Amino acid sequence: MKTVTFAVSSSEEVKRRARAAFRGTRQGPRVSFASPELLFSLMTPKRWELIRAMAGAGAMSIREAARRVERDVKAVHGDVHALLDAGVLQRDDDGLVVFSFDAIHVDFVLHAA
Repeated sequence: MKTVTFAVSSSEEVKRRARAAFRGTRQGPRVSFASPELLFSLMTPKRWELIRAMAGAGAMSIREAARRVERDVKAVHGDVHALLDAGVLQRDDDGLVVFSFDAIHVDFVLHAA
């Protein structure tokens, strides 16, 4: 099973992981967010639903993604582009969108204000 980690990470943590990767230490797939609020604002319930429908399904058109979640193509188009901009989804060589993981692990700690 291919799993990606969504994490809330400081810029220092991202830099530390990058240095470790350059030294050859395997880091695993990861999408980092600067704050829980950014994670929550990007990953709306509709976008979680979209990701679940795309997980492990291979590359597909936006129209196919919309069909799988039974939503309007225009609305899914906006969600896909937000997820592409954040690095959650990618485009393949044919321009189709893909979520190339089977699972998502969400990793963050909320601290007292």
